[in-house]
Amino acid sequence: MGSVAAARELLREFPVVDGHNDLPWALREQVRYDLGARDIAADQSAHLHTDLGRLRAGGVGAQYWSVYVRSDLPDPVPATLEQIDCVRQLIDRYPADLRAALTAADMEAARAEGRIASLMGAEGGHSIANSLATLRGLYALGVRYMTLTHNDNVDWADSATDEPGVGGLSAFGRAVVREMNREGMLVDLSHVAATTMRDAMDATLAPVIFSHSSSRTVCDHPRNIPDDVLERLSGNGGVAMVTFVPKFVLQAAVDWTAAADENMRAHGFHHLDTTAEAMKVHRAFEERHPRPVATVATVADHLDHMREVAGIDHLGIGGDYDGTAFTPDGLNDVSGYPNLIAELMDRGWSTSDLAKLTWQNSVRVLGAAEDVARDLQATRAASHATIESLDG
Repeated sequence: MGSVAAARELLREFPVVDGHNDLPWALREQVRYDLGARDIAADQSAHLHTDLGRLRAGGVGAQYWSVYVRSDLPDPVPATLEQIDCVRQLIDRYPADLRAALTAADMEAARAEGRIASLMGAEGGHSIANSLATLRGLYALGVRYMTLTHNDNVDWADSATDEPGVGGLSAFGRAVVREMNREGMLVDLSHVAATTMRDAMDATLAPVIFSHSSSRTVCDHPRNIPDDVLERLSGNGGVAMVTFVPKFVLQAAVDWTAAADENMRAHGFHHLDTTAEAMKVHRAFEERHPRPVATVATVADHLDHMREVAGIDHLGIGGDYDGTAFTPDGLNDVSGYPNLIAELMDRGWSTSDLAKLTWQNSVRVLGAAEDVARDLQATRAASHATIESLDG
């Protein structure tokens, strides 16, 4: 692998904007938001993929903290607000390292100060409970993207990992996209069905993002992006942020994971459960069936292909740390990004290519969403459409 020292040098000037980190959910699950019990100023490698020391070592300059909540919660909106509160508390608790960021200009200001710009992304349209006013409320609280679905369909959009429901986006789903455009909230198409991706790209007036998705051609998993959608990013201006999750990037891991998930369900656990008891079951399965291991090169293969199809101006990084039980070798936690940059240097990626991948594309796309919102707000009132009025 290329020089990690050279990669670190590049990241000092053009740090990583990471599209998706699930630290807030991990803090909820592990310590019910007791930030003293998981002080990220100290080494938390026994419990978490993320702490301040490792973010610094990884060259992270901006992080979209996911304010994800499970889609099967009976009341997702208060849980989403608790997640937002967690991020706000983290920013308040570590002011020397973290800076709240609401705009592209805030991201640049944080970089100039040597702080980590802290943004928020809501993962799943269930977080707005079919209410455009709730969507606007999340934006007012600082949420700057919303993933239209998580693993399950919502009433107005189909997920990649559920049975087809409305066939992509419903009329209300298109209204959600338009209202996100009007607010300046990025439309995130990770987790959604390919039909939903295409419908959203037809409906949006602003660039979209994929906060943590890789290439469907390189690894045939429904969570990844088909080439025809990647091809549309140049016309749309959006950014696809490659993810590191082995079961999305390595074909052998896709097949292994299907068997491991079945084993979890057979033992009475949700397949995404990462509690100690669930992980015990997972580890026993892994002893009997060794897990195929993804590497830095696996992720770089995705980026090489995505670059070929979408172009260098439309790529970013979204590791999904603390939202996955397993990580690739060399990308074990948030300190690993220099290893990926070194690998890409080895493959002939230039400094200007890498600056776009790590920093510039993701800052640009948020700024573009702000520009679209400014124009729309001058010409269009907030929508009070309901799912009943549009979808019947």
